This record gives sequence, C-alpha cells and structure tokens, in this order.
Amino acid sequence: MRGIKILSLDKLTELFEQGIIIVLTVMMSALVLITTIELGVLIVQDFVASPISMPSENHLLELFGFFLLVLIGLELLNTLKTYASEHAIHAEVVLSVALIAIARKVIILDIDEVSSLTLIGIGVIILALCSGYYFFKKG
Repeated sequence: MRGIKILSLDKLTELFEQGIIIVLTVMMSALVLITTIELGVLIVQDFVASPISMPSENHLLELFGFFLLVLIGLELLNTLKTYASEHAIHAEVVLSVALIAIARKVIILDIDEVSSLTLIGIGVIILALCSGYYFFKKG
C-alpha cells in the first residue's frame, strides 16, 4: 500500500480539465483548418470560373464571412491556449472575439429581411462591446 498514491479531488479535476482543453484545442484546430481549406477552395473556384470578372456582392460577403469565421476560430484557439497556460480567461481576447463575431454578423446580414428592432439591438451590442474594449484598454 505504500507505493499507491491516491490522487486528490483537486488533482483529478485539474487533470480532467487539462484533458478537456486538449480535446477542445484539437477539435477547434481541425475546424479552423477545414474552414480555411473551404475558404481557399471557394476563392480558387471563383478565380477559375471567372478570372476576369469579380464575384457577385453576395458571394463576396459570403467569402468575408468565411474569413471572419477563421479569425474567430483563431481567437478562440488563443483563448484556449491562454486558459491552459494561465488558468485565466483574458477579457481582451473575449471582447475581441465578440467584436469579430458581431462584425461577421453585420457583414453577412441582409438588411431587407431584418426588423428595425433587431438592427437597433445589434447597434447597442456593438456600442457596448466597443465601450467595454475601450475602457479595458484605457484601464
């Protein structure tokens, strides 16, 4: 019995947490890679289909949405990496992910199909996030 060590509940919880972070990091990395490949395929298809003319406005917005989706994934990977090393989530990273996500939403938004109240809500969210980011950087 002297050679057997009993792991404390804290140690087991920490090991479990580290395992989950590793699994999430692998899955997020795969998702970012797949999305990046999909974006590359879409761009190459557009260029091959029509090398001289520009894609339609809707298709460009779709491409920008994919691009911002990759950026969101990279920011989330950065958040996971920071949490794994420091066991803390930095507010600046969370705010930047939220700003990128709302920017993506605004870019792909079809204004004709959205109510004015929804647009006001999105505007309020943008103001709140920008204010939070400003005060965080200032402080």
